[in-house]
Amino acid sequence: METLTIDFSKATLTDQQFYYLCRQNEALRFEMTAQGDLIVMSPVGGDSGRYEMSIGARVWNWNEATQLGQVFSSSTIFRLPSGAKRSPDVAWVEQSRWDALPPEEQERFPPIAPDFVIELRSRTDDLKTLQAKMQEYLNNGVKLGWLINPQDQKVEIYESGKAIAMKIFPISLSATSLMPKFTLSLD
Repeated sequence: METLTIDFSKATLTDQQFYYLCRQNEALRFEMTAQGDLIVMSPVGGDSGRYEMSIGARVWNWNEATQLGQVFSSSTIFRLPSGAKRSPDVAWVEQSRWDALPPEEQERFPPIAPDFVIELRSRTDDLKTLQAKMQEYLNNGVKLGWLINPQDQKVEIYESGKAIAMKIFPISLSATSLMPKFTLSLD
């Protein structure tokens, strides 16, 4: 995904201003780094969008069966503790953590780090940028994250308190330590 980064370090946006910027430009996808850099992301292509939806549907189906949390699409921006505003391709938040947020915080950009995230690398995504984003998720409280890289046929597994693990396709990934009986086959 090609991105445009704008340095707002001299004119930072408040959370409310960022929210209104996103709402006034709903055709665009924004993120913001903890340093205040605004990231404008282009839409993904057909293959990436189809693959992202397939992965999100699998997490959704598992959650519908277990009712253990809430699943979010790539359109959801999370306000991380560092101040970054990020939108993973797929995110899951455990139900009691979600319920602890007041309704007005659930409605806007939730001030919470998801428990689980998936980032899917598209052909135009810079791998180092995605790896830094995955580390940022961990640093902000995400417990488990998968960086799925179809171009290199690899998955990087980011888990709190552990070294980054690398797996090669085809593989069946398991999140059962966090999400009982959830597995994802990548073949």
